[in-house]
Amino acid sequence: MGVDEAPGSADTRIGGRAARPGLAVALGSTSVLAAASVVGMALAFAEKYPCRSGAWNYYAKQFQDACYTDIYPLYYNEGLAAGKVPYTGHKVEYPVLIGGAMQAAAWLVRNVNPLIRGREFFDVTVLLLAVCAVAGVLATARAAGPGARAQALMVALSPALILSAFVNWDLIAFALTALGMAAWAARRGWWAGVLLGLGVAAKFYPLVVFGPLLLLCLRTGQLRQFARTFAAAALAWLAVDLPVLIVAPSGWAWFYVFSKDRGADWGSVWYLFEYFRAPVLGDAQLGTLNRMSALFFIVACAAIAWLALAAPRRPRLPQLCFLVLAAFLMTNKVWSPQYVIWLVPLAVLARPRLWPYVLWQLAEVAYFFGIWGYLIFVYAGQGNQVTGYSGLSTGWYFASLAARFLAVALLGAYVVRDILSPERDVVRAHGQDDPAGGILDHAEDRFRIRRPPAVSSAGSASAS
Repeated sequence: MGVDEAPGSADTRIGGRAARPGLAVALGSTSVLAAASVVGMALAFAEKYPCRSGAWNYYAKQFQDACYTDIYPLYYNEGLAAGKVPYTGHKVEYPVLIGGAMQAAAWLVRNVNPLIRGREFFDVTVLLLAVCAVAGVLATARAAGPGARAQALMVALSPALILSAFVNWDLIAFALTALGMAAWAARRGWWAGVLLGLGVAAKFYPLVVFGPLLLLCLRTGQLRQFARTFAAAALAWLAVDLPVLIVAPSGWAWFYVFSKDRGADWGSVWYLFEYFRAPVLGDAQLGTLNRMSALFFIVACAAIAWLALAAPRRPRLPQLCFLVLAAFLMTNKVWSPQYVIWLVPLAVLARPRLWPYVLWQLAEVAYFFGIWGYLIFVYAGQGNQVTGYSGLSTGWYFASLAARFLAVALLGAYVVRDILSPERDVVRAHGQDDPAGGILDHAEDRFRIRRPPAVSSAGSASAS
């Protein structure tokens, strides 16, 4: 073990490899992590710069430069440029907290020259998202544990996160979810609930934290603490959503209606099934698609619940959170490029090993460029004139889609293996238990599903 002889030496490991304690502490310092996050966001802004210079005004060009963002066109499409207020003046396809962020940015640029107001709206939004990125990285470091903070560098400098950072507003939910998990790790259950509830008010995916929390609190007899955290989350969510629901019920509900009525979209495995008309799974009827998607996710969650309660050692909280979120993305009707932002911190906390993480990142990067190339190919195929790069053919696009799907599945399989064989878990193999678990860390089991012992044929014969 070298320098890592003492229990807890996992704290000095980065990407699954031992690091000198002094170096690990330096790399995990707040200043280094914040600087790395700022560098990452600067690279993300540079990646979007061709669009900011005008490419987003030309359909094919924004994809050729791989700089597409929802932020600029939605300033106009959601009525913000015309002075309409989200939900009350115009239906918005996002939860309330993102609608509030959109309105705040629109208000800040209201007096800017209309010719550049859309660009300034993008710039203001980018500043907000960059702050969220820094906060999310620092919170991930806190959840990783005192000496393992340097693992958050894998989040700050994630290539896929950098490429997708400013495609949409997902970094808001990313920050709130990471802060919520950091608060839970610090045994501040009430604040964890408030932050996670606000995260749900921004994007629905932070809900995936509550299922694992419930299962692990059940296993350790901490249901009262879970109830307190969940109640805080519900109150925080209601504080944000209830006023909008009362004032503009139809505008508030549009996000849910839009999600329910949305068909299989780019990135989803269901889109692949529909394109190739796969038997049963390729059924294009919306009702059937919704039922199949929900059924597969429920089955996956049931399997994860069994794993949480029957594993020989209680799984770590980030492990279960990663598995539930991965299952959701793999069974969902939509899997947009920026959804990688959701997975990155959980992947780092669940399995801080470098090479499987790098393989997954490569698959995400390939898909990021693949979807833009495919959209050019489809646009040109519709008879539109495209100058220069003419896109990525259908076969290559679906190859990138399948590669991303399989990479996430492989990472999930590794996490399951680590749960079933804790000695393989880089966190637990060196003396740690669950640094992100808060009250779950080193907690004893109070409830566990006991698997029946295997009975040998000789034993059966002697018993008879």
